[in-house]
Amino acid sequence: MGAFHAYDIRGIYNVDFDKTTAYKVGYFLPGLLGADKVLVGRDCRVSGQEIHDALIEGLTDAGADVDDIGLSSTPLVYFGTARYGYKASVQITASHNPPEYNGMKVSRENALPVGLDTGLGQIKAWIDEGRPTPPAAKKGKVTEIDIKADYIKFLMQFKGDYSNLKIAFDLSNGMANLFAKEVYAGEDAEYLFDTLDGRFPNHEPNPLIPKNVEPLKQLVAKTGADVGVIYDGDADRVMFVDDKARFVAPDLIIAMMALYFCGERGEKNPRVLQEIRSSKAVGEFLQGYGADLHTWKVGRAFAAPKLREIDGLWGGELAGHYYFKDFFYSDSGMLASIIVLRIVSALKKQGISFSDEIDSLTKYRNSGEVNFKVEDKKGAMEAVKAHFESAEKPDVVMDFDGYRLEFPQWWFNIRPSNTEPYLRFICEATTDSLMQGKIAEVTEIIEKQFGGKRS
Repeated sequence: MGAFHAYDIRGIYNVDFDKTTAYKVGYFLPGLLGADKVLVGRDCRVSGQEIHDALIEGLTDAGADVDDIGLSSTPLVYFGTARYGYKASVQITASHNPPEYNGMKVSRENALPVGLDTGLGQIKAWIDEGRPTPPAAKKGKVTEIDIKADYIKFLMQFKGDYSNLKIAFDLSNGMANLFAKEVYAGEDAEYLFDTLDGRFPNHEPNPLIPKNVEPLKQLVAKTGADVGVIYDGDADRVMFVDDKARFVAPDLIIAMMALYFCGERGEKNPRVLQEIRSSKAVGEFLQGYGADLHTWKVGRAFAAPKLREIDGLWGGELAGHYYFKDFFYSDSGMLASIIVLRIVSALKKQGISFSDEIDSLTKYRNSGEVNFKVEDKKGAMEAVKAHFESAEKPDVVMDFDGYRLEFPQWWFNIRPSNTEPYLRFICEATTDSLMQGKIAEVTEIIEKQFGGKRS
């Protein structure tokens, strides 16, 4: 059962899980969430249809009805779940993973995520213990429905005037293909990999891997585009390339969104959510808008409920997820791109390029995530924390999702991987030499004291 993770069910299909697992997830889900009708969608992966069929067989054998929307982005399922009041939904997807992967993202009422601690762990336990799956007295029925038009209508409420922009898109052969050309019809736009293909023949659908963004960078440079936009496989994440063909750090986009919400819409003193790895520049920029900035754990299973809890207006993650109160406190790559393009267009009208704005936001040197392979993750993490607490007095200590310690000239976050023997370290400093020095200190602690290896 290696496919059950903190946020979702995901792994190599027919290795980490199979159609029997999918059937049992379907069978146990309605009882777990008290749902007599479940919304189901799937991405375009080759194994998706088989998982879909097994999942629905399990759902209907449990007596639940199914509304099947077929090929779908993950945000389309979130939209349907919250807008139409489903108590449970499943999107069959492995998000940004390679084509041999697949999985399921499960949501409950109001599109709140169901993670390992909020239901998936119980389903895993029932599967592991061999809990029986007798067919219900009355099998549920399956209805094919289409909610795509409603979703596009919803998105178009936020669309701006992009007539002054040249836009480059990479649809990654993924689920953004369902919407992008309709949403951006009539714009001066160029598209890469604009067909649905679950084999992902051009690049893995993960924009966080630099080589996957190279074709978009080249298109931006070739066409002189003002902005490049790249979605992941299931279109819940989006990332950007500026007019100088540079990848834009996704956390900086959290800050930029204030230009729309506070600048254009005039929202006052908004509550905003960032994750624990976010640049200090985000908070410093948002201070100018009187924002009440909250920091929390990495991952949708934590971010979406937290944004709802604080009644935040928007939030984001370093992985390119952006959450909106306007979108049921959930994430949508398509909505995020609509808003960012609106901002880039408004800036250009003021004579400010996307790259100008990003340069003004980039005040610190950032290491990016550095991975250390080490068996004693907790011991190593505690040792790093203790070292810097004794060497320098931190201004801020955050003790969730690993640790984040902030000092006057730098900060770091160290956190364990949920699924692998890795510690993930990220730091940011006022100078490159300071940043490199801190990375070297951490590397020495982990390698010499714990036999770890930087990977």
